[in-house]
Amino acid sequence: MRKQAPRSKAKAAAVVVLLLLVGGGLAGAMWTQRAKPEAAKPEVTLEFSPREVVHPQSTALPLVLQFSGPLVAPQTAVVRAKAAGTLLSLSVDEGSRVRAGQLLGRIDLAELDSRVNERHAMLESARAQWAQAERNYQSNLRLADQQFISANALDTSRAQLDTARAQLQAAQAQVDSLRVTQRDAALVAPIAGVVARRHVVPGEKLAAEQQVLTLVDLARLELAGSVGTHEVSLLAPGQPVQVNVEGVATPVAATLARIAPAAEPGSRAIGVTVVLDNPKETFRAGQYAVARVVLPDAQQRLTLPASAIGSQSGQEHVWLIEGGVLARRAVITGRRDEAGGRVEVLQGVAPDARVLAARFDNLREGTRALLLPGKAGSVAASGASAPLVK
Repeated sequence: MRKQAPRSKAKAAAVVVLLLLVGGGLAGAMWTQRAKPEAAKPEVTLEFSPREVVHPQSTALPLVLQFSGPLVAPQTAVVRAKAAGTLLSLSVDEGSRVRAGQLLGRIDLAELDSRVNERHAMLESARAQWAQAERNYQSNLRLADQQFISANALDTSRAQLDTARAQLQAAQAQVDSLRVTQRDAALVAPIAGVVARRHVVPGEKLAAEQQVLTLVDLARLELAGSVGTHEVSLLAPGQPVQVNVEGVATPVAATLARIAPAAEPGSRAIGVTVVLDNPKETFRAGQYAVARVVLPDAQQRLTLPASAIGSQSGQEHVWLIEGGVLARRAVITGRRDEAGGRVEVLQGVAPDARVLAARFDNLREGTRALLLPGKAGSVAASGASAPLVK
């Protein structure tokens, strides 16, 4: 009995191994049966209409330089009080139209008039002193001829005459200066235009050179902007410019008038000035405007619709249909035509490439893709993401 114990153990072990093998086989068969339906699931093919697929086109892309800012009136004048005095009246209000040389108001010039009278009195005194010095000199000149006085006495009288003449001239100059001030003290419009602002009110005490009124001439407006140093060589005074003024739907024709001779300090920008004729005063100073200079393109460029180009992590790309599958290609772009919605492609696609015209969602590289023949599909190429057509 003791000798048969090892055989019994060996038989039991063999039975256990056999059961494990049978169980493993059954489990493998069940896994294979479950895996067969998933492996047999057909691959999805994306279908695109001809309207959703485009070929790159060769076209000219005009270069558009754009800058913006407020319109300003270069013909602006400030009317100032040339002498101290009380403002008696103003005959114009803000918005009033004035002509050059028109009297705009009156200032009480009593103080200035008093100074003028004082200088007149000093002038008469200087004239009297000069006349006395002239008589003394003529008398001494006769005495010197008769040798009744010395030559030194004659020289002294001549010096007194010269001094009196100089004092007379100085007094006359002071009177003339005050007369000019008195004449300029009148509030007269230096230019024709519109009153933009009243700085004072009647009854206010004015100091010399104090601002009274601001006048603007709206017949000619300017728009100042800046362009890059790499673009300024493409511009020249006299070029036509299209200006879009805030609140006006139709662009207005203008002219590039001036280009600054040097870049602005601390920047790579050069100032340019556009002149806008405004004879009917349709526009006002301070209105915001955008100027566009369109430069023609002398060469043909490979372009795609802007809607076909996507961007991820700063890298632009397009989706192609190549060999019946989707392929994603990185591209390098150049000029852009915002009005036409096209972008120059410098690298990344060939002229015969088939490019998805819209930015679709959830695309995967390598997915089977089919271009449907015949009638166009329902998805148009646009700048927005479009749903997949399956």
